[in-house]
Amino acid sequence: MYQILEYAGMVVTTIGVIFLFLGGLGVLRMPDVYTRMQAGTKATTLGAVGAIVGVGMMHPEWFFKTSIIALFILLSNPISSHALARGSYKIGIKVWQKKKIDAYEDALKKVKKEEEAV
Repeated sequence: MYQILEYAGMVVTTIGVIFLFLGGLGVLRMPDVYTRMQAGTKATTLGAVGAIVGVGMMHPEWFFKTSIIALFILLSNPISSHALARGSYKIGIKVWQKKKIDAYEDALKKVKKEEEAV
């Protein structure tokens, strides 16, 4: 039973490492800060959780601790990415030129119109 769990842990860890590599590649290849942040956050969250849970499967005595770490990553990565993206938008970092839609800018304009009407 222990060997099956160890092999399954190796597979999960390998999948996690692959996602971490692809997340790093996405950060390198994407054109602006917002798409880089999305590539980095989504892929590295899944990759880090996969790698950490895989280690927990290979060492069952560590599984509870690794599960807590994975839960913390699942909760904190999207929140921090959102905060960084919003902060970079507020200081004026522009979106990629070929992107035609800026939904956040449209929402801000709508809120300003509503505030002026009141």
